[in-house]
Amino acid sequence: MRMSRANMDKNPDEVAAMFDGVAKRYDLVNDLLSLGRTKAWRRATTKIIAPRPGMKILDLAAGTGSSSQPLAQAGADVIPADFSEGMLAAGRKARPHLPFTKADALNLPFKDGEFDLVTISFGLRNTQNTPRALAEMLRVTKSGGHIVICEFSSPTFGPFRTIYTNYLMKALPAIASKTSSNPDAYIYLAESIRAWPNQSALASTISAAGWADVTWTNLTGGVVAVHKARKP
Repeated sequence: MRMSRANMDKNPDEVAAMFDGVAKRYDLVNDLLSLGRTKAWRRATTKIIAPRPGMKILDLAAGTGSSSQPLAQAGADVIPADFSEGMLAAGRKARPHLPFTKADALNLPFKDGEFDLVTISFGLRNTQNTPRALAEMLRVTKSGGHIVICEFSSPTFGPFRTIYTNYLMKALPAIASKTSSNPDAYIYLAESIRAWPNQSALASTISAAGWADVTWTNLTGGVVAVHKARKP
C-alpha cells in the first residue's frame, strides 16, 4: 500500500509515492503556501543560473517543469529530471516539448562531466542522503561547471524566523487541507523545512562534497536561499 505521507527518514519509495499523490495540483498549492513568492524565487534562481544558448543543464527534482521552462526559453539544452512518476506524467502533459527523464538524485543515469550546470529547486532536502546527492551532481558536472541549489532556508531576522516556523507548522496543514487532495504530504514538507540546515551549514555540506567557491543569495529575508558553487 502506498503511503500518503513520507517520514523524516525520507525513504525514496515513500517520498516518490507522496509526490505522485500531489502532482496534479503541486504548482497551485506551492503558490498558495509561499504566499505567491514561488514565481519570484524561480526568476531569481534563473537569473543566477544565467542560461544561454548551447548550455547543457540538468534540472533535478524538476517536478512539472516550471523551473525548466525558462531555461529552455533562454536557449539552454535542459533535461528536467524527477523520480516521481506522477510528477513526470504531469510535466509531460503540461510541457510536452521538454525531455522529461526519470532519475534518482543518489544514482544519476548520466555520464561523468555531461553538464555545464546542475540545478535543483526545493528538492535537495527530500533526498535521503544529501552528501551523496551533492557528490552525484559533482560527478555529472564538467570541470569548471556549476551547481545552483534553491531551497527553503532560515530567515535572517530572529523574530520573523520564529513567526515563520510556527506559521509553517500550524497554518500549512490547514491551507493544504482545503487545496490539496493529500494534506499529509504538506505536513511532511513543513517538517522537512524546519529540520533543514541553515545557509552556512548547507554551504559547509556543499564544500565537503567537493564543490568550491560556495556562495549564497537570500531571498525573502532568508525564507529561501540560492546556493551556487563551482566544480574545481
